[in-house]
Amino acid sequence: MRLEDFDNDEDKVIQDKLKQKNWNEIRTNDSWAIFKIMAEFVNGYENMGRIGPCVSIFGSARTKPEDPYYLLAEKIAYKISKAGYGVITGGGPGIMEAGNKGAHLGGGTSVGLNIVLPFEQHFNPYIDGDKNLNFDYFFVRKVMFVKYSQGFVVMPGGFGTLDELFEAMTLIQTKKIAKFPIILVGTEFWSGLIEWVKKVLIEREHTVSPEDLNLMKIVDTEDEVVDVLDTFYKKYNLKPNF
Repeated sequence: MRLEDFDNDEDKVIQDKLKQKNWNEIRTNDSWAIFKIMAEFVNGYENMGRIGPCVSIFGSARTKPEDPYYLLAEKIAYKISKAGYGVITGGGPGIMEAGNKGAHLGGGTSVGLNIVLPFEQHFNPYIDGDKNLNFDYFFVRKVMFVKYSQGFVVMPGGFGTLDELFEAMTLIQTKKIAKFPIILVGTEFWSGLIEWVKKVLIEREHTVSPEDLNLMKIVDTEDEVVDVLDTFYKKYNLKPNF
C-alpha cells in the first residue's frame, strides 16, 4: 500500500518507518543522525556540567495539579531544594511540573530535560530559563539524568517512569555506575510491583537476587525522602560527584 492509502496518522508513520530505502538513503540518514546525536551530547554536557548537585524526580506527565501525588512531589522538591540540592525533571507537565515548581518556590536550581514528542510533552513554566534543554533522543536524555543526579525520586507514573527506574537499577546492579539513592514514593502505588518482584522474579524464577531490592527505598513523605538522601551521603562520607 502507498502512504496516502492509509487512513490514520499512526499507520502512516509505521509505513514510512518500514518502507524499504536504498543504500544511499540509509547512509545519508545515518551520517546526519550521528552528528545530531553528538550535538545533543555536547550541548547536554556543557549545560549540565555547571548546575551543581541535583536530584532527579520522575513521575507521570498525566498527573493533575489537584492530585495528591502532584502536591506531594511539589513538597518533596521544595524540601530537596532547601537541603541544598537542585531538581532535575523531564521538563514536562504532571509530576515533572510539580518537581520544577517545588524547586522554584524553594529558591533552588530547577532543570528540565524536555523530550520532543508528538503528544503529552511540553515544557512547564517553572524551569530556570537557562536550564531548559530539549532532546530528540531518549537515550541521550537518559544519560543526562544518570550522569548528573545525586539520587532518583520516583513518583507514581507509567512506562516512562518504570523505564527510568529499572535503567538505574540495572546500571547499579551491574556496577556500570556507582550506587546512589533510589527512592520510590507511595507505598500503596509501589507495593504491588515490589510484591511481584519478590514472588515471581526472586522466589519463583530466580532471575533477580534478593539483595537487589536493597538498592531502593519506599517512603511516603517529603521528610523521609530528604532523610534517605542525607543518610546515604553521611554514611559513605560522600560529596556530590561533580
